[in-house]
Amino acid sequence: MKKILTFLSFLFLAGCNSSNAQTPHTPTEENIPEEKKTVFTPVINQFQAVWNEVISDEVAVLPQEEVSYSKLFSGSIDLISKNAARTLSNRADIIEYFDKLAHPNGVCLRGIWEIDTPNPYSGHFKHRSRALIIARASSAMSNTKRGENRAFGMAGKLFATTDPLELQTTPSANFFVIDDLGGTDAEYYTDVALTNEPNISFTTTVLGSLAYGLKVANAFSNADKNSGVRQLYELSYLGDDENSTVITPKWMKIEAQEGQTKVGVEDFREEFKLKEGEKLIFNISVASREKEGKKEWKEIGKITFDSSVVSTTCDHRLHFHHPLWRDDLVYE
Repeated sequence: MKKILTFLSFLFLAGCNSSNAQTPHTPTEENIPEEKKTVFTPVINQFQAVWNEVISDEVAVLPQEEVSYSKLFSGSIDLISKNAARTLSNRADIIEYFDKLAHPNGVCLRGIWEIDTPNPYSGHFKHRSRALIIARASSAMSNTKRGENRAFGMAGKLFATTDPLELQTTPSANFFVIDDLGGTDAEYYTDVALTNEPNISFTTTVLGSLAYGLKVANAFSNADKNSGVRQLYELSYLGDDENSTVITPKWMKIEAQEGQTKVGVEDFREEFKLKEGEKLIFNISVASREKEGKKEWKEIGKITFDSSVVSTTCDHRLHFHHPLWRDDLVYE
């Protein structure tokens, strides 16, 4: 049981990142497309520059990437441990070509994060805060189609501005939410609620991938503790005075507003196809307390996405930094 829990935590920690990122400018995996082997990884401190990279290599046909045991190593090189260390230390938004370890198939989104309700929290949880956001919606492991067991996830990166051309002096703030680490039979992505401490269901998908997962679980559990929870303090510190007392929520929930489901689409990425002028809105709720075992959620804002893309960079170069666990955070 402990090993299965460790594997499920790994799915969360590895949700949007890779098994084979290399030293900058030296990718070595044989499966890297020829045109990507010489891609320069720029130092980017601007929302528009990052989004331009994401949309630079849009694909016409939805990829069907498979998780693979062969991607866990490169000869004698332990790529798993390198990956665990990189996700916790590298703050870059775009890096060299890599394969995402647990959530290989995704769609990238552009939008606005805005908080419209008074609350006690700091940074970009504060009332009236607004920020540009780039997010990646994904499904764990290899399943993408309706009717398959799928664990939906979203990684987001906030930029402390609403001007897409403004050069940033601080790195983007990243967050991670998932609906259920074991996956569910939910028909649509817009049917589920995603949180930074997701539910755990023991499904056949998990058990079938156990041998694969146990190979990588130790590397991620050794890199950081409490990997079943992704803390939110990067968002609480973004744009806040370093000398002030920063208050952060323990939990965050992201869920689509009702009435937006595109009934009948087969692949979850098709749910995010947005025509010109069309928007997809997700509500933001937070909590720091529980009552009788239930979190006391308060809806405080929304994310409005206005553009989406499935691209090579979205699946293979967009990087989300994981925050190291902290024991000194101030909650409500």
